Amino acid sequence: MESRLQVGVISTTHGLKGEVKVFPTTDDPARFKKLKTVILDSGRGNLTLEVEGVKFFKQMVILKFKGWDDISQVERFRGRGLYVPRSDAVKLKKDEYFIADLMGLRVLDEDGSELGVLQEVIETGANDVYQIQMTDGRELLLPAIRQCVLEVDVEAGFMRVHVLDGLLD
Repeated sequence: MESRLQVGVISTTHGLKGEVKVFPTTDDPARFKKLKTVILDSGRGNLTLEVEGVKFFKQMVILKFKGWDDISQVERFRGRGLYVPRSDAVKLKKDEYFIADLMGLRVLDEDGSELGVLQEVIETGANDVYQIQMTDGRELLLPAIRQCVLEVDVEAGFMRVHVLDGLLD
């Protein structure tokens, strides 16, 4: 499991005083209000930044970092990910998982036979869809619903599923 989780990606600067626009990669953008620090992946290492201010504009979060007061200081952060340590992650409910923890899980059918590996989680309006690279080279798009996902064991590294009729045709 990852020791840190991505909460957003800096898309551009905002104004001249060091603010940045962040595309949130979390289900709850309001969580930025509670963040004291974030970890910036600078491409050359990690940089811990203290959050001084948070605003919201349309689908974006506007952050101001303490000590970064000029647009020229933060321009180089464009396209960089913002992370939090797992210890600062939001608490999940029963049967909820971080996408980062699902990626790469072995996918087993109801009998325990290996179907493949979870490659991608596609977020749709109704429910997520799991993109599974099957052992025979085919791709399976499996809806992430109770009828299909029977068991998830992140610690053991597998997911047991029921493939609905017609999904493999």
